Amino acid sequence: MPAICVFYGIIIRMYREKNTQHNKPHIHAEYQGEETVIAFDGEILAGEGNIPKNKMKLIDAWMEIHKEDLYANWQLLSEGLNFFKIEPLR
Repeated sequence: MPAICVFYGIIIRMYREKNTQHNKPHIHAEYQGEETVIAFDGEILAGEGNIPKNKMKLIDAWMEIHKEDLYANWQLLSEGLNFFKIEPLR
């Protein structure tokens, strides 16, 4: 699953999922081999506590800044199209 963004050791991924448990628009965030699935509204869908709180705060801030881009990518993937990369936190 290709990354849409990488910052501060955090890898953000998004991909098209058919008939899976996560129906809400979401991302997969990975840090040091641990993964958490986070809905665009901030709800943890899977992997609560897997990523340290300070890194989760960075992910939350990034998601808020790029909410429109995330929804645009979700729509593209839902239509079977390719996503685009999103700018990292700096």
